[in-house]
Amino acid sequence: MTNMDTEQYRIESEPFYEPQGNEVDLYTAAYASRLPMMVKGPTGCGKSRFIEHMAWKLGKPLITVACNEDMTASDLVGRYLLDANGTRWLDGPLTVAARIGAICYLDEIVEARQDTTVVIHPLTDHRRTLPLDKKGELVEAHPDFQLVISYNPGYQSLMKDLKQSTKQRFVALDFDYAGAELEVEILVKETGIDKAVAEKLVKVGHNARNLKGHGLDEGISTRLLVYAANLIKGGIGARDACRMALVRPITDDADIRSTLDHAIDAVFED
Repeated sequence: MTNMDTEQYRIESEPFYEPQGNEVDLYTAAYASRLPMMVKGPTGCGKSRFIEHMAWKLGKPLITVACNEDMTASDLVGRYLLDANGTRWLDGPLTVAARIGAICYLDEIVEARQDTTVVIHPLTDHRRTLPLDKKGELVEAHPDFQLVISYNPGYQSLMKDLKQSTKQRFVALDFDYAGAELEVEILVKETGIDKAVAEKLVKVGHNARNLKGHGLDEGISTRLLVYAANLIKGGIGARDACRMALVRPITDDADIRSTLDHAIDAVFED
């Protein structure tokens, strides 16, 4: 791979990320030993932003794969393609990352089929290799390569969970929604919204999170609070912005919607 191939995966400007604890130091130590990393936490709590921030901080290229149930092993490692000159091999994102020494981030790994995820195993132990069976090649991972996966433990089920044989190949960091003060700071820095408005949005978010397990599968994420703040910053009324960004996306239940709508009215009553 050329420098140009590597540079296209580098993050040029710093992605905003506000640490909640010592996760930056812990990740840096894990990367120094090239340990495979698992980041766990609810939807929209900042897992992907954290990985982007760390790739930027470490100066390493980042290749992100959004996993889904239709993803095959070939989607990860590569396949032969037909063109005018016959067949040619096209590396998949995992293979590219292993060759150039990128951080490969498999987002929401449990969405992928278990028979697909086993292809990562040789890259996550002392071998650090990737067999390309169809091509008859064994790729030795670049010294800078690291594999990172993420998933949401709240969506675990018998059908959607990682095998122990996969989990125990990684070190792990737990993520959660930030505390109220830090979440306010995040909204202000991310969107430029007034602090007083940010405090009200965070209050709505925390009220909704109390309903998790009592009608809501997931609480309102920090990502959705950022959406609401951007709508308000763009001139949309606070109540309409909250209903549009915080309530309608997370539930179709009329009673839950009504409860959240009343909470919004109470917080933004003036």
